[in-house]
Amino acid sequence: MPAKDVFHNTVKNALIKDGWTIIDEDYTLQYGDDKLYADLAAEKILVIEKQSQKIIVEVKSFLGRSFMNDFENAIGQYIVYRDILSETEP
Repeated sequence: MPAKDVFHNTVKNALIKDGWTIIDEDYTLQYGDDKLYADLAAEKILVIEKQSQKIIVEVKSFLGRSFMNDFENAIGQYIVYRDILSETEP
């Protein structure tokens, strides 16, 4: 599993303070034989609507040598995760 980002706990604590329940750390996305790991999965119960809302969170710090390289990698990762989730989590 990949190492946690330097801001992992900060983001996790902010989600909790905002009323989210962390349901998984290192959330596994399975695509065929491949596995990808998002940092957090969280859920928030919407009492008024009697539904829940779920999110997958990938924490990025952009502390590498090149901001643009970090940004391009993050956008690419977002697109891959989004596409896999659209196929596997309706």
